[in-house]
This record gives sequence, structure tokens and C-alpha cells, in this order.
Amino acid sequence: MTASVLKRVFLYLLKGASLLLAVSVVTFMLMSLSPIDPVQVYVGAGTSISPEQHEAIAQYWGLHEPPAGRFLAWLGALLRGDLGTSLIFRLPVSQVIAERALDSLALMATAWLLAGFIGFALGTLAGAYHGHLPDQVIKSFCLALSSTPPFWLGLILMMAFAAHLQLLPIGLAVPAGKLAADVTFFDRLRHMILPALTLSIVGLPTIALHTRQKLIEVLHSDYCLFAFARGQGKWAIIRRHGLRNTLLPAVTLQFASFAELFGGSVLAEQVFSYPGLGRTAVQAGLQGDMPLLLGITLFSALFVFIGNSIANALYGIFNPEIRSGSFG
Repeated sequence: MTASVLKRVFLYLLKGASLLLAVSVVTFMLMSLSPIDPVQVYVGAGTSISPEQHEAIAQYWGLHEPPAGRFLAWLGALLRGDLGTSLIFRLPVSQVIAERALDSLALMATAWLLAGFIGFALGTLAGAYHGHLPDQVIKSFCLALSSTPPFWLGLILMMAFAAHLQLLPIGLAVPAGKLAADVTFFDRLRHMILPALTLSIVGLPTIALHTRQKLIEVLHSDYCLFAFARGQGKWAIIRRHGLRNTLLPAVTLQFASFAELFGGSVLAEQVFSYPGLGRTAVQAGLQGDMPLLLGITLFSALFVFIGNSIANALYGIFNPEIRSGSFG
């Protein structure tokens, strides 16, 4: 038993390390093909320097070395715990990620919970009234949401609630011009509402439609039909049998949506100028900041890998038929 667990853990770690290495190689190759001059990014777009200065800066950052040599040097520094220095912010990459990860994780966690709770509630309601008006309305709503680009919905929400009604701020994570010591939790919450609602549409339709279909299957099962025949009410059967059989698959599906969640956060943060990792990744890519982009890419790949691993483990725990492959 112990040997089997250790083997699975070893394979799990090996898969994670292989994924991070492959993602790093692909990102480094794509950035190496970029026409952006890292030296010009370092000195600033509007700053002109002499060829000698350009040469000295390129030599300092090792830009004249072959791509393979630069990647191996970066990989060696990574193994020592050094992610490098950001060309844009002139700060260690680990510090930049740590400062912006909190805002991004708070945004994604809020959107993740909203998508889970609202999606599960809508799916349960639609399944309970299968074939009737509530089911048709909810199904149409979810299909429309799943076809809606997050950035477009974000713009609509911004125009409606921020520009027209002026109920919520247009963007940023805190009020502009306000000292950090004076920013309250309520300020951060108000600035997070629109980005979180925008980001929640990434997973909400999937959870709702999956829960709806699963509940319909449960209500048409033999034991539920027998309960109906005994005179039990619909909601009593849903409470006793339906929720138990639909909640666990919805939870595992929720953890499997980490990749879409992180990808959607890039668009949501761009629309609302939210200072998180997604917006920082766009800045790093557009300005050729390879150390920062590599660091964010590793963080996002690890984030998605952990989410998918939790989902696989939950599938194995809740479904004994595939328990042997819960780490596979």
C-alpha cells in the first residue's frame, strides 16, 4: 500500500516537473522569436541610447549568447530559486508575482465561488423543472452565456453599472489617488464586483448545464421513480437523493476549470485595468520582458496543474471504478 502511494506521488511530481519544463521551453522559444528589442524595453520606449550603450546593456543581460545558452542559464538560476529580474519593473520577478498574485487569486477565487454556487443552483432548478418554463429559460441563458466572450460582457457591465448607473467603479483594484493605508475592504470589494461577475461566466454555464443533466438522470432513475410512487415530494427526493448525486461531480468539474479561469482572468483584468497577474502577463509579452513572462507562465501552469490534479483525485475518491487512476 505504501509503495503504491509513493509510486503515484512520484509519478505525480514527475508529470508536474515535465509540464513546467515543457511550458518553459515553449515560452522561451516564442519569446526568442519576438521582434521586440529587450534593451529598448529596459531603457524605455522614448529613450535613445548610443550603440555602445546598447551593446553594454545587451552584454550585461547576456543577450548575445545563443538561445540555448540563455535558457540553460535561466534554468540553472531557477533551480537555485532565482526567477530573474523584470525588465519593466526593475524588480525581482518573484517579488512582482507575489505583489500581483494576491489580487489575481482573490479575483479568481471570488469568480470561482460565484460560478460554482450560482451554476449549481441554476442547474438544480432547471433539472427540477425539466421541460417547463424555468428549465427553458435557464438553459437558454446558459447557452447564451457560454457563447459570450468574457471581454464583451465586461464592457457591457462596465457601460451599464459604471458609466450609466454609476453604481460601481469603472476599473482598478482600489480607488485612484487613495493612499494604501486608507483603502478599506469595502473599497476593494466594490472594485472586484464587475471583474468577478465577468470572470464567473467562464465556468457558470458548464456547471449549470452539467448539474441539470445529472439531476434529470437521477430523477428518472429507478429508486427515484420508486420514491415518487410512494408519494414523496419532488424537492424531498432532490434533497435526499439528487443533491448527493449531483454535488460531487459538480465539485470535481469546478476544480477542472482552473485553466479556463486563469485564461479568462487575463481578459477580465485587461478590460477593467485590474492589476493582477493576467494584465501583468500581457504587459510582459508586449514589451518583451522574458524573465517576467517566464515566471508568470510557470506560476499559471502550476496553478492549472494543481487544479486538474485535485479534480482527478476527487474523481478517484468519489468514483471507486476509476480510483486506481486517481493520480493518472
